[in-house]
Amino acid sequence: MKIWLDGALREVADARVSVLDHGLTVGDGVFETCKAVDGRPFALSRHLRRLADSARGLGLPEPDEDEVRHACAQVLAANPVALGRLRITCTGGLSPLGSDRGESGPTLVVALAATAPRPDTTAAVTVAWTRNERSAVAGLKTTSYAENVVALAHAHRAGASEALFANTRGRLCEGTGSNVFVVLDGELHTPPLASGCLAGITRRLVVEWTGAQETDLPLEALAEADEVFLTSSLRDVQAVSLLDGRGLPGAPGPVTAKAMRVFYERAAADIDP
Repeated sequence: MKIWLDGALREVADARVSVLDHGLTVGDGVFETCKAVDGRPFALSRHLRRLADSARGLGLPEPDEDEVRHACAQVLAANPVALGRLRITCTGGLSPLGSDRGESGPTLVVALAATAPRPDTTAAVTVAWTRNERSAVAGLKTTSYAENVVALAHAHRAGASEALFANTRGRLCEGTGSNVFVVLDGELHTPPLASGCLAGITRRLVVEWTGAQETDLPLEALAEADEVFLTSSLRDVQAVSLLDGRGLPGAPGPVTAKAMRVFYERAAADIDP
């Protein structure tokens, strides 16, 4: 496997970042994960806009879009896979120990790993930990993922593939790496960005393509929902068939099945919507 690191393709064994990189020492970085299909990244333009937004929000220099596109193309060409996880990471670069950034400039890494299609249904659990919708990094896709690692490990111990958070106000927010949609009385809803959730690329496309409503909901709405599904770059639209041990019979239900079909058709028609 070849990885792009700071201006060139490198073999994995040679793709080394300093132990003093701010992304390692304090999690000072931003990233994007794209689905790559037969060497073509899906919705890359949207991902790069969000990468720039996250960098600005964190106070990092905006990554050079042309350089990132070139790096992605080089990595995809060097590592042919039918379905892949394309990861773009930009960190604060070589810095002193502590929270202050250094002067060396950011580190850019682009890597690819083969993956398999996700099943149509999955299990999820809610967790007692919360998202802080008033955090300095709320809504930014940063490399500070420790709380997601802890919550996802908890979900796996419970036999689930995702953990769902409320925010500090007890409102439904998001998963560790996904957005959540619920069907209530036949209507499709997803939490608004003000909840503190990430502005997911797949989430946005599902809202645009299905007319889903952005609604401030209590976490308890999950227990009342007729259907629940998750969205992310690698899940696409994935129905939840088991939530906190409660079965959702017939998942994917009719609203979810329609969203899955619409997303598949629209995504197949345009690789960069």
